[in-house]
Amino acid sequence: MSALKEINTKELKAEVEKRLYSKSKLKFDGQPGVQPKKLKPRSASQIADHAVYQFPRLKLQLVKENRGGTKLPPIRCPNDAAKLLQPLRIASEEHFVSFHLNAKSELIGMHEVSHGTLSESLVHPREVFKAALVGNSYSILVCHNHPSGSELHPSREDFATTEQLVSAGKILGVDIVDHLIVGPLGEDDDPDLWIFSFREWYPEIWN
Repeated sequence: MSALKEINTKELKAEVEKRLYSKSKLKFDGQPGVQPKKLKPRSASQIADHAVYQFPRLKLQLVKENRGGTKLPPIRCPNDAAKLLQPLRIASEEHFVSFHLNAKSELIGMHEVSHGTLSESLVHPREVFKAALVGNSYSILVCHNHPSGSELHPSREDFATTEQLVSAGKILGVDIVDHLIVGPLGEDDDPDLWIFSFREWYPEIWN
């Protein structure tokens, strides 16, 4: 909204007064001895508010939930993120979350983008990048879970979502570090086998 406030208020005031004066003159023409009323001077803020901003104003504000002062380690590989994704391994429904990172790959926030059904979570780039832009994130890592699948095979929708997010991130200047998929984990299962990394298996998506 700051760009709108840079309008030359002097020119705007002159234009508004010119138009108002023209309408007043037309109204009183043909009536001898009657002169149009002289416009009272208005401040620049009054002119701007009245003539330009006759529509709802929007204000963006970032609200961070306080969850303690523990500093988390940087996320540099899928296993670093896997330590933070334990709740998704036991979730009964699909969740799509994004981790927000600074330039040092340090975690500065987490955002739940969507919460779907047993087998589906709808995601749109605007919902993924909205929090990233407001939070001034340098990059983001996205992740979702497969609650009912015993094997982590990405679906066609997963591929399409990844390609769409990577492309949008290049345009917006917010890099998608990776797209991870996690699944249920048994007591005797190897944790490394229960997280899938698009960046590791399909790096060509980022080219």
